Amino acid sequence: MAEPRNIIQKIWDQHVVAELDDGQCLLHVDRIVLHDRAGPAVFEPLQASGRKPAQPGLVFGTMDHIVDTHVGRDDNTLFKGGRAFIESFRAGALTHGVTLFDMGDPRQGISHVISPELGIALPGATLVCCDSHTSTVGGLGALAWGIGTTEGEHALATQTLVRSRPRTMRVEMNGRLPPGVTAKDMALALIGRHGATGGDGHAIEFCGEAVRGLGVEARLTLCNMAVEFGAWTGLVAPDATTVDWLRGRPHAPRGDQWDAAIAHWRSLCSDPGASYDRTLELDCATLAPQVTWGTHPGQVVGVLDPVVPDAEGAQRALDYMDVRAGQVLAGLPIDAAFIGSCTNSRLSDLRTAAAVVQGRRVAAGVTAIVVPGSTAVKLAAEAEGLDTVFRDAGFEWRESGCSLCFYVGGDSFDRPGRPARRVISSTNRNFEGRQGPGVRTHLASPATVAASALAGCIADPRPLLAA
Repeated sequence: MAEPRNIIQKIWDQHVVAELDDGQCLLHVDRIVLHDRAGPAVFEPLQASGRKPAQPGLVFGTMDHIVDTHVGRDDNTLFKGGRAFIESFRAGALTHGVTLFDMGDPRQGISHVISPELGIALPGATLVCCDSHTSTVGGLGALAWGIGTTEGEHALATQTLVRSRPRTMRVEMNGRLPPGVTAKDMALALIGRHGATGGDGHAIEFCGEAVRGLGVEARLTLCNMAVEFGAWTGLVAPDATTVDWLRGRPHAPRGDQWDAAIAHWRSLCSDPGASYDRTLELDCATLAPQVTWGTHPGQVVGVLDPVVPDAEGAQRALDYMDVRAGQVLAGLPIDAAFIGSCTNSRLSDLRTAAAVVQGRRVAAGVTAIVVPGSTAVKLAAEAEGLDTVFRDAGFEWRESGCSLCFYVGGDSFDRPGRPARRVISSTNRNFEGRQGPGVRTHLASPATVAASALAGCIADPRPLLAA
């Protein structure tokens, strides 16, 4: 009788092309996603060596990192030298026959938003991208991970990559989420409890009642944050919720292939008795909205709880963020609020934030920005009138892209005569300078970001959602 296997082991074994002498495996890569920041560094050496993509039909490119998100954008970006990145990437995609979702294409958007949205990422598939947050698409049950540009060149030329088998971890998230608490809060609470290195290079299966109760887009958020936990990747086993969400997506199987795909996806679950290298549990029934106080995602507390510094780098983080031990973050004044990024910019995120904002106004002096994760999300939100809700409240409503998730010397939160130094953000990283030189970033859910924009200070969204 075969030994029980977990879902990670199953997907891995289905993609092994060869077992190598050093114990590593040559894996088949089902999908490759490229973007404008790393794409040129993949295409240029590939072309210089005289190689071509092995299967260009399995490679997809999008404009997301370098492009501006201001309305009326073009190839001229606020990022110095950005035009050269964009033009090089566009030319490389054309030369190599790679599908490119360019500016103006209704399929354009952030890599990890459009991959699931278009059905490029699928349960049980392997997917790589030159971006650390590629694990996001594990929310569909894909085995996905970020790679460097050299690996990207190899993947394009061979449709394979060499990897060592990962250690596996089961993270069981139990209980029903309280109102106003989201997948972002679940992820931050997990990292806060076990540290930013708690995942320690593992491939994580997220499971349990709280995970099963999440929609697919929330599961994508959870898996997005796996790398902030120090994991190699994370995933959620596909179920009926996954199937319903994928049905009819442009690159999803159709007809008889759809039926065959569902049958395969149903087999992608961990066997009873399957072992893991490590198991963790998190009780989600009592969670509150989370807000980071420091300079990594593990330095986090409930919005109404006092700051409790951890041991590692705590004083530097306190000094940089200008907060003190024992301080409650609620009520701390902010300069800007940002809703966007591959973590929290999907339609469900915007709906939740809009429910908080509806009929209210952004506080005086606060710069508030919404950047949809894809053009499709933007159009869908506009069809529902969400853009009007945000604009009427005083938010900027922008085109899709990575935008102010990270600072590359271009766009900033600053306004003439008013530098933005404290920002609450729905993004995934809060390192020193991540959103600009000297900017202090507090990570939170879209609901908490929206509530804070209205209050002019870090605020609990629950009273506004209950109103």
